[in-house]
Amino acid sequence: MRFVFLSYTYSAGFSSPESWLRRIEMYSGVYDWLAKTDTVHAIHQIDYTGEYIHGGSHYHFVDFGRQNRYFPLKLNRFVKSLRPDVVVVHGLHQPLQVMQLRFLLPAKVKIIVQHHAEKPFKGIKKYVQRMADTGVDAYLFAAAALGRDWIASGNLSDRKKIHQLMEISSVFYPIDKELARLKTGARGDPVFLWVGRLNDNKDPLNVLRAFLDYSTLQSSARLYMIYHTEELLPDVLKVVEGHVNSDAVTLLGQLPHEDLLYWFNAADFILSGSYYEGSGTAVCEAISCGCIPIVTDIFSFRMITDEGKCGILYEAGNEQALLRALIATGRIDCQEKRRLCLDYFSSDLSFEAIAKKMHQIAASFF
Repeated sequence: MRFVFLSYTYSAGFSSPESWLRRIEMYSGVYDWLAKTDTVHAIHQIDYTGEYIHGGSHYHFVDFGRQNRYFPLKLNRFVKSLRPDVVVVHGLHQPLQVMQLRFLLPAKVKIIVQHHAEKPFKGIKKYVQRMADTGVDAYLFAAAALGRDWIASGNLSDRKKIHQLMEISSVFYPIDKELARLKTGARGDPVFLWVGRLNDNKDPLNVLRAFLDYSTLQSSARLYMIYHTEELLPDVLKVVEGHVNSDAVTLLGQLPHEDLLYWFNAADFILSGSYYEGSGTAVCEAISCGCIPIVTDIFSFRMITDEGKCGILYEAGNEQALLRALIATGRIDCQEKRRLCLDYFSSDLSFEAIAKKMHQIAASFF
């Protein structure tokens, strides 16, 4: 099959194919694996124009005028010129563009739209999404339950179009824990890690309060927090500095992405307090290193933990539920959980697994 992956979004600040591929490395591995069995073209819009071959995939960096983003006739014509069997559109927030694409392509070409954490439109845009839905053959959601929410809200119409497929994977892998701790300086028994934005959705304050209560019971436990936005930093500092066990928490701030390889391997557990995630990049990366997730019981995390088999799920926003989960870490078989994490990553969350399932979904139309 001939796949064309299409993004209608322009991404500023990337002036070379190499810089862009580093940016999308958590997704481009799917292209690499799919290219082993199929022809893969990927269309992106950055501060560069030209073609680039990488990992067996053909990248097209195009600029047909950003003023035409709502009516991308030239871009859609370019898609057609690549003679696709399947077009995979990134994101559910370009229904108008997808409608035009459907009108332009031969009926035999299948259109698949991949969810990337968007939430259903409301108002008139909701009805545009419903109109576009008539021309879409399938939707890919990291958790099928997320897609069913779009149907319940009336934005999409057919449950049969919803397919569960992880949207991203991880370039990380297991390394020796002692080496990782030597590299990071992490210490503690056990070591917990939190990675994310300091915002309300990630709820770092609930995580901190529960962990600090836990640290009074397990004095050797340590929590390291990595974050690249600081919306709630003043509140975070207030919670940490006002606690008798403030030294149990280390605020690391922003780190280069490649350093996370060592942190995910140094930690025993990764924590999350999220109320909503389209998938969960940091948790996926942690699992790829055998780091056990203690995460909120939301649709995406149920999927990413194999319904909790790989870790522990707790109610979002519930400090006592998280405290119970933290206490429960002392009773679980960590080696077995680590094995389950790595096995599940290989079978369902890896680039190879995602590419194989995507091929199967597309092949089912022919």
